[in-house]
Amino acid sequence: MTQTIAPRVRNLVLLLLAVAGALLAAAAPASAHAALTGSDPRQGAVVERAPAEVSLTFSEKVALGDDSLRVLDPKGTRVDAGSPTEVSGTTYAVKLHGGLPDGTYTVTYQVVSADSHPVAGAYTFSIGAPSATTVTVTGQEAGGGLVGGLYGFGRYVSYAGFIVLVGGAAFVLACWPAGSGARAVQRLVVTGWVALTAATLWLLLLRGSYTTSGKAGDILDLDLLGQVLQTKTGAALVSRLLLLAAAALFIAVLFGAWDKREAEEKRDLTFGLAVGGGVVAAGLAASWAMAEHASTGLQPGIAMPVDVLHLLAVAAWLGGLTALLVALYRAPAGTPVAASAVRRFSTVAFGSVATLAATGVYQSWRQLGSWSAFTDTRYGRLLLVKIGLVALLVGIAWISRRWTARLRDGGRDGRRGGAEADAYADDADAEAEAQVSTADDTVAARAGSREGAVGKATADGAEVGPATPPAADDPRRAAQLARQRAAMDAARQRRERDADPDRSGLRRSVLAEACVAVVLLAVTTALTQTEPGRTEEAVKAANSSAASSSSSSSGVSSGALTLDMPFDTGGQDGKGVVSIDLDPARVGANEMHVYVTRPNGRAFDVPEVKVAFTLEAKDIGPLPVVPDHITTGHWSASGVQLPVAGDWKVAVTVRTSDVDQVTVAKNAQIG
Repeated sequence: MTQTIAPRVRNLVLLLLAVAGALLAAAAPASAHAALTGSDPRQGAVVERAPAEVSLTFSEKVALGDDSLRVLDPKGTRVDAGSPTEVSGTTYAVKLHGGLPDGTYTVTYQVVSADSHPVAGAYTFSIGAPSATTVTVTGQEAGGGLVGGLYGFGRYVSYAGFIVLVGGAAFVLACWPAGSGARAVQRLVVTGWVALTAATLWLLLLRGSYTTSGKAGDILDLDLLGQVLQTKTGAALVSRLLLLAAAALFIAVLFGAWDKREAEEKRDLTFGLAVGGGVVAAGLAASWAMAEHASTGLQPGIAMPVDVLHLLAVAAWLGGLTALLVALYRAPAGTPVAASAVRRFSTVAFGSVATLAATGVYQSWRQLGSWSAFTDTRYGRLLLVKIGLVALLVGIAWISRRWTARLRDGGRDGRRGGAEADAYADDADAEAEAQVSTADDTVAARAGSREGAVGKATADGAEVGPATPPAADDPRRAAQLARQRAAMDAARQRRERDADPDRSGLRRSVLAEACVAVVLLAVTTALTQTEPGRTEEAVKAANSSAASSSSSSSGVSSGALTLDMPFDTGGQDGKGVVSIDLDPARVGANEMHVYVTRPNGRAFDVPEVKVAFTLEAKDIGPLPVVPDHITTGHWSASGVQLPVAGDWKVAVTVRTSDVDQVTVAKNAQIG
C-alpha cells in the first residue's frame, strides 16, 4: 500500500509546486513599496523659468545612489548637477545646471525603498513650452525581467527552507524525540537547512543587479556585491548566513547525540537545545523582519517583534505539518510516529494558529489601513486569498484532529481496525512467511545438492570432510537470507501499520493540509513583493489631488482637457481605463499625455497605444498620433496639431496582446 501511495504523493507535490510557480510567475515583479506621491515641477507641468532643482516626494524613505535621480534635456543630455540629497522626511532633490533652454525635460528615478524593494519611473515637465524630445525611457520596471523572476524564486525557496528547518526541528524536539533517529526526518530538516543557505547566498548575489540594472550579466559583479553588503538588506542576509552556521551545529547535536544519551542527560540536553534553537530560530525570523515590510511604516518598533512571532508560528505549524507527513509515510516500520506525538503536535498547531490570527490581524490593519483596501488594492485581494487558504487549512486541520483523537499506539491489539484490519495483517503475515519459506527452501535445495555431490564423491573413494552448514559455507547467501528476512519483517510491519484505518485517515488529511500549505506559501511570498494597500491608496489620493489641482488652474500650465475611457479588449487581463490629457486643448500645437491603468488604478503597461483625432463636421481626419512610451502606463506626444476648433472625436486604440485590441472614443470641444 505504501508503495502505491508514494508515487501519488510525489505527483501531487509536483503538481502543487507547479501551481505555486504559476502563482509566482503571475505575480507582478516585486512591486515598489515606496511610491512617488509628488514632485516639483509636477508631471506634465509647463513652467515659465527653469527651476534650480527637481524634487521628488515618496510615500516612505528611500535609499539613493549617485545616479538615482537624473534629469535629461530634449536631446537626452543630463542636466542635473551633483548627487541627489534628502531635503526633508521623504523628499529628495537634485540640482540643475543654470540657463536651461525651453523644451520638454525628462526626470528618471531609480531608488530602493526602506523595505528593500526597488522602485523606478520617469515623468516629463516643460520649460517655456513643450517641445519634441528624443528621450525614450525603457527598462524602468525595477525588479522585473529575468533577474526579478530569479530573485522571487529565491525568496520562495528561502521561506520554504526556513519553515522546514525550524518547524521540522521543533517537531522532533517538542513532539517526537524518537524521531531524531528517523532517517527520513533527518533528511527533511537537513534539506531545509541546505535550501535556506543556498537561497540566501543566491539572493545575496542577485541583490545588486535586482536593485539596479536588472541585467543577468551583473549578477557576479563584485563591485555591486560590495555595495549590497553596505545596505540594510545585505546586512540581514549576511546575518542569516551566520545564524545558519549555528543552526548547523544545532542539527548535528539534535540528530547525532541526543538519542545516545541517558534519560537524565536527555532532559538537560533537550532544555539546552530548546533554548539555543529558539534563539537561532528567532534570529533567522528577525533577518526578514529587520529588512522588509515590518521595518518601515507605522509602528516599526511593534511591527518587527510581531513579524518575528508570525514567522515562527508559521514555521511551527507548516514545518511541523511537513515533518508529521514525512513521519507518517516514511518513518521506520518498527517505530512509527506515536499517537502521543501527533497529539502534542496538534496542541502546538492550535497555539500556532491562535498566534497567527492575532499577529495577522495587526499586520493587516497596518498594511491596509481601511476596509475598502481589501477589494480596491492588489495587496488586499491577495490577502483575501491568503485568508481563504488559511481558513481551508484550519478546516482540514480540524478533520486531522478528529483522526488524531481516534489514534492508538501499538500493534494490532492497540488499533481500532477491527476484523478487516486483522484479516489484512494476517494476509500480510502469511505472505511474508511464504516468501521467507521460499528463500529457506532455496537454501535447503542448494544444501541438498551439495550433500548429493558429497555422497557421490564418497562412493568414488574420494576423501571428504564433514558437511558444512550452508550459511557457514556460503556467507554471501547467509547475508542475503538475513536481508530477505529483514525486508519481509519490515514489509509485514508496514502492512500492519497501514491496515489501521485511523492512521490512514490521518495520513490523507495531513497530506491535504500540506498541499494547501504549498499554495499558501506561494501567495504569502507574492504578498511580500506587493505594494501595501495603505501605500497604494495614498498614491491614488495624491494623484487625484494633483489632477484636481491641474484641472482647476488656468493658463498654459494647466491640463485643459482630460478624457477617461474604460476599455475591454476581450482577452485575458484586457480591462482597464485609458486617460487622455490634452494641453492646452486649443487650435495649434498641443501636448498630449496618455495614461493606461488597470481597474484598480495601478499603471498598466500595454504593448501599444494609438490615438486619432477626427472632426466629422468638417470632414477632417482621422489625424493619427502614435505617442512615445515614457514609463509604465504612460505615453506622451508633443506638437499634436489640431487645425480648427470644433467638436473633435478622440479615438484611442489599445492593444493588450498580439491579437486582443479595442478602440474606444469620446467627443470633446477643442479650441
